[in-house]
Order: sequence, then C-alpha cells, then structure tokens
Amino acid sequence: MTAIKKAENVPAGGTIPTDATTLYAEDWNALVSTVLMFNPIDFWRELLIYSGFTSRTTTTADLYYDVAWSPELGLFCAVAFGGTNNRVMTSPNGITWTTRVASDSFRWRSICWSPELGLFCAVSNSGGTRRAMISANGINWTTATVTGSRLYEAVVWSPELGIFCAVGRTGVLQTVMTSTDGLTWTLHNSAASFQWQSLAWSPELMLFAAVAGTGTGSRVQTSPDGINWTLQTTPADNLWIDITWAKELGLFVAVAFLGTSERVMTSPDGIVWTLSAAVEQNTWTKVRWAPELGVLVAVSAGGSSNRMMTSTDAINWTPRVAPRNNQYRGLAWSPALGIFAAVSEDGGNERAMTSKIISTT
Repeated sequence: MTAIKKAENVPAGGTIPTDATTLYAEDWNALVSTVLMFNPIDFWRELLIYSGFTSRTTTTADLYYDVAWSPELGLFCAVAFGGTNNRVMTSPNGITWTTRVASDSFRWRSICWSPELGLFCAVSNSGGTRRAMISANGINWTTATVTGSRLYEAVVWSPELGIFCAVGRTGVLQTVMTSTDGLTWTLHNSAASFQWQSLAWSPELMLFAAVAGTGTGSRVQTSPDGINWTLQTTPADNLWIDITWAKELGLFVAVAFLGTSERVMTSPDGIVWTLSAAVEQNTWTKVRWAPELGVLVAVSAGGSSNRMMTSTDAINWTPRVAPRNNQYRGLAWSPALGIFAAVSEDGGNERAMTSKIISTT
C-alpha cells in the first residue's frame, strides 16, 4: 500500500510535488473530511481520484491497444496492434512490465481472461484466418485458426455460457464468432452488417450487448447466447467504441470515439438507451467499472489534457488529468491490487499508467 502524505508549505497553485504520493493541502483536507465520515468506500474512491495516475515505463515502443487482469495469475497482460514482433507485455503490479512474444505479429486489438479455462484470449483484425491466440500464463501463446477473415475488434468471456464471444467490423453480416476453448471458433450472423467495435456480458441479465461505429439509429445489438442477435435503437449515431457492464449500477455503459457532445450512453437492459454528456469532447476509447470503489473510469486517445474522466453513476462525469497526453487505448481494474492500469499506442517508453496502489480492504 502506498503511503499518501500531505505536501508541506506548498501554496495552492504552487509547484506540483515531485513525489507522486504527495497531495496538496486542499486535497489532503478533502480526504480527511471524507475519512471523518467513516465511509470506507467513499474514502478509497476519493483517494483514487485525488492521488491520480502515474506514468509507467514499458520495455518496448509497441502500439498497445488493450489490457486485461487475471486474478488467478495475479497478472496484467497487454496486447499491441503494431510495433515489434513481440506485441505482448505482462506485469504483476502495473509498474514493472516484461515484453513477451505473441504467437504471430498481427494487429491484436482485444484481450480477456477466462478464470474457468485459465486462459487469456486475444483477437486480431489481421492475419488471414489466424486471428485469435490463447495463453495460460501470458508468456507462451498459441495461435487459433478462425473461419473467415474478419476484422475482430473485441472479445469477452461469459462464465455462465462458458464461451468466448468476439465481434468485428468487416461490414458483412457474419461478424460474430464464439468458442468454448479459444481454439475452435464458429461464425455467426450479427443483427446487421455494421462495424461492431466492442461488447460486454451481463451475468445478471444473461445478455451480451455490442456497440457499433456505423449504422443509422441502431448501433447496439444484444444476444442471450452469442448466436442470435437483435438490433436495438440508440439515441445518437456516435462512433460507439467501448462498452462495459456495471453490476452495482445495473447498467451497461458505452463511450464514443466521435460524435455529439453526449459521448456516453447507458442502459439497464441493453434495449432502452439514454445519453449522458461527457465532460470533454475527447476521443474516448475505454470505460471500466471498479465495484470495490463504486467508480467508473474512462480513458481517451485524444482531446484535452484531461484524458480521463470518472463517474459514480454513469451520468455525472468529472474530468481527470492523465500524467501524459498519450493515446490511451486499454484499461483494466485489479481488485487484488486496488489499481487501474491503462496502456497506450504512443508515448515513447512510457506507454502505461496506473492509479496509486491502494487497499480496498
């Protein structure tokens, strides 16, 4: 656990403390007032917000696009869509990263973890029919052959169904595939031939929801099994690029890369969607929920220096300053470490960032 201390003799608006664990006096006082309320969830949430994020050194200048956390391995694993022939890196703490060799040098776009199978699974939007790979440790990877050369953008695991489900943006009807083991994949028709960018699974609703960057008036599709999909009406034709399920809020939450000022939309059932205004007109790329803190964090690839935003209800958002103006693409939450880790496609040798390590117990 990182010790957070008060900055002494630093006037408001003065020089930023060089110690990343030091808070301004006014921020410290705000934290203290939260502690005095004896609400531990509020305290840890505020600690995350006030202490901010720290840039981390990475060993290769790959174009990192996504990152996932494995509780069973105690490991972050990130994949890249460009750069060296390695295109994978792992970290036990979000601070120290080790380069790994992917099974192929393809454009890896998404990665997820299956606790039941004990496997990472990643998908690519290049590579002929070799567009998936799996690993039991994040180090040794095996390529999987898929049917059809689709531009796969996202993959998630459903424990209840026991399947990986991936979506793509090829522009043909068959842009969904499922697998029970990450090696053998089956193609399925999507609800429409749109550019499907991301998907999420809700155990409570027993439902997949996927978002698209194209289509008119219906940029969401839902499915109870990953096979049969239904198109849903959406309130804005934004380029919806990512979606997550926030169990404690009972909401799907999606963010947009481009579009109107209302670049967030939410739904309690995947069918009825409501817009919310993002605080910055940034190119938002990922949004993730930390149930232990009751907070959503989103990151962006461009826009203002406020390349993050947070929310406790998915409606009201607060801008946050990232340590660097990188093009952040991937974001994951580790309950065990009590941190978020993000990865980016640029930034020299600093292509990762983490929130301060805090305890959630």
